[in-house]
Amino acid sequence: MDADALSAADTFPRLLLAHARVRPGHPALREKDLGIWQTWTWAQTAEIVKQLAAGLHALGFKRGQHLAIVGENRPRLYFAMMAVQSLGGVPVPLYQDAIAAELVYVFENAEIEFAVVEDQEQVDKMLEVRAAWPRLRTIVYDDPRGLRHYEQPGLLPYDQVLRRGTEVLAAQPTLVEDEIAKGRPEDTAALFYTSGTTGKPKGVVQTYRALIDRSRAAAEMEGLTADEDVLAYLPMAWIGQNIFSYAQALVTGYTVNCPESPATVTNDMREIGPTYYFAPPRVFEGLLTQVMIRMDDAGWIKRTMFHYFMGVARRVGGKILDRAPVGWFDRLLYWIGDLLVYGPLRNMLGMSRVKVAYTAGEAIGPDLFSFYRSIGINLKQLYGSTETSVFVCVQPNGQVKPDTVGPPVAGVELKIRDNGEILIKSPGLLKEYYKNPQATAEVLDADGWYHTGDAGYIDADGHLRIIDRANDVGKLADGTLFAPKYIENKLKFSPYIKEAVAFGHGRREVTAFINIDYEAVGNWAEKRGLPYAGYVDLAGKREVYDLIAECVEKVNADLAADEKLANSQIHRFLILHKELDPDDDELTRTRKVRRRFIGDKYAVLVDALYSGKKEQYVETQVKFEDGRTGKISATLAIRDAKVFRPLARAA
Repeated sequence: MDADALSAADTFPRLLLAHARVRPGHPALREKDLGIWQTWTWAQTAEIVKQLAAGLHALGFKRGQHLAIVGENRPRLYFAMMAVQSLGGVPVPLYQDAIAAELVYVFENAEIEFAVVEDQEQVDKMLEVRAAWPRLRTIVYDDPRGLRHYEQPGLLPYDQVLRRGTEVLAAQPTLVEDEIAKGRPEDTAALFYTSGTTGKPKGVVQTYRALIDRSRAAAEMEGLTADEDVLAYLPMAWIGQNIFSYAQALVTGYTVNCPESPATVTNDMREIGPTYYFAPPRVFEGLLTQVMIRMDDAGWIKRTMFHYFMGVARRVGGKILDRAPVGWFDRLLYWIGDLLVYGPLRNMLGMSRVKVAYTAGEAIGPDLFSFYRSIGINLKQLYGSTETSVFVCVQPNGQVKPDTVGPPVAGVELKIRDNGEILIKSPGLLKEYYKNPQATAEVLDADGWYHTGDAGYIDADGHLRIIDRANDVGKLADGTLFAPKYIENKLKFSPYIKEAVAFGHGRREVTAFINIDYEAVGNWAEKRGLPYAGYVDLAGKREVYDLIAECVEKVNADLAADEKLANSQIHRFLILHKELDPDDDELTRTRKVRRRFIGDKYAVLVDALYSGKKEQYVETQVKFEDGRTGKISATLAIRDAKVFRPLARAA
C-alpha cells in the first residue's frame, strides 16, 4: 500500500505528503549549522512546508505565479520550493553568485514579484533588482544577520511568514492540501534558466511528469532507496543539483545533506559519507589535485607506497570494480593496496560509502576517470541537459568506458543527423522555452525530436560518444575537422590547466589561450623555489610557460594519433594574465567558456597569435566582487608549441 501511494503520487507536493505518511520519522534534510548537524524528518518537512505555503498565500502569492529562490543549499530554501509548488506556483532557482544586473533580465522575463533568499548579501542584490524591476514587492529572507536595521517595504523574515501561515492554518486547516489536490502532472514544476552561452538565458519550462519520470527511471536503474545520503553543494539553479537533491529525493525518499558553507564541503562530506554522489569534472579534478599536492609533500616511504599501489590499481582496479576476471596474486596486491592506500584515500575524499557517483556537464579526462574507478569508486558518466531532465544516457554497471556516456536510459530514443547532431525523444523533454516560441521551434521539431546542438555518434556497443557542440565544430583552412571543445577538454585534463580556449575555424592552424590552475601551479613553483607575487606574475614566468608547453605537447601527441583531428594540433599558445570569470562574462555561471565573446574581447591577442608576434600588450577591464570595475594590464609572451607528424596517416 505504501509503495502504491508513492508510485501514484504525480506531483512533488503529493510525493511530499506521501513520504510524510509512509516514513514520517525518516530524515528528509540535514544542515550543518555552527558545527552541529540539524535534521528535519519527512513529517516535519511537510508541516513546515504547509506553514510556509499558507504564509505565502496570505501575502498574496497565487497559482501560476513565479517566485525566485536565491542562495546556497539550505533546507529552508528547499522548503520554499515545495511551498510554492504546493500553491500551484512555479519556483525559479537562480545562481547565488550572479550579480544583480544579470538577474534583472530573468525577473523581467518571468515577471517575478516574490523572492525567498538566504541572507543579507542576497537581500542587497534583490533591492538592486527592485530598483530596475519595481514589481518585485515581497522579499523573504532566511538568515537575519546584518538585516536588523533594514526597513524597506515588503522585506520579511522567514519566521514571520511561518507564523503568519500558522495563523492561517488555524482558521483554514485544509487550505494547503486543497491547493495540492488541484495540481496536475502536466503542470509546470519549475522554471530553469539556461547559462546563456551564446546569448540571453532562456527559461526552460519543465513539468512534474517529465522530472518525476526521469528521476524514477534513473533511480530504478541504480537501485536507489530511501536509505541513500546525498550532499547538496552545487548551485540549486543548476538542474543537475536540482534533480539529485530535490526531484530524486522526493521520488525515493532519501536524505539530502546541506554543508555548512562552500568552504566546509570537503569536511562535511567526510562526516556524511554520501552513498550517491554527483559532481562536474572540475570538482573531481580539484579533489585529485589536492591528493597529489599532499602526496608531493609526504615522506619518501609514503610516496613510494602510494605510487606502487596506484600502479596496481591502474592495472586491475577497474576490472575488479566491473567484476571482470583478475588473477589471485593481483587480487591480493589490490586487497593490500585497499588496506594501505585506496581505503584511506576514499575516506579522505569522503567517498567511503559511495555506491554510485556521476560526472556530467563536460568531458572528463580518461586518466582522471580511471583514477577514481581504480581505487574502487563506482564513477560513471551521464549525458543530459536542462531541456531533457538530465537523464538521457548513463553508463550501466559493468559497461563503463572512459570515452563514452553510455547507452540511452529506458524510455529515451536517439538519432544522429547527417551533420552529426544528436536528436532525442524522451519523456523528460522540456514543455517549451518560456515566452519564446521561436527558440522552442528551433529545438523541438514537428515529430517530437529535440535537437541537442551536440555532435556525436553511437559506437558498436550502442554507447553514445560526444565530440563537441555541433555549431562549434568547424573546419581549418585545409578543410579538416576542427572541434574546439574537444581540444579544450584535452588541455584541461592537465592538473596545471584550469581553462582553455581554442581558435582555428577558417585558419590554417590552431592556437589557444590558457588559464593556469593557480593552486596547482603555485604549489609546483614553491617546490622549485620559484618566487611570485600573484596570479599575473606567476602566469608570466618563463618556467611556467615551459611547464604548460609540456602539457600542450602531450595533447598534440594525442591529436597526432587521431586521423580526424591530427591537423588540429596547437601551434601557438599564450597564458592569459587573468582567470576567466563569469562576472566578466567570459564564462557562464556553470563555467562554460563563452568562446565567441572571448574571441571578440581579446581580439588583439588572437591577432597576435596568428601574426607571428612573440609578445603582446593587453589591457582588460574587470569587475570586482563589490561591483566596482578596474583594469589589469600585462605584456603576454606568445610561445610556439611542438607539433607532431600525424601518426594515423603515417601508418
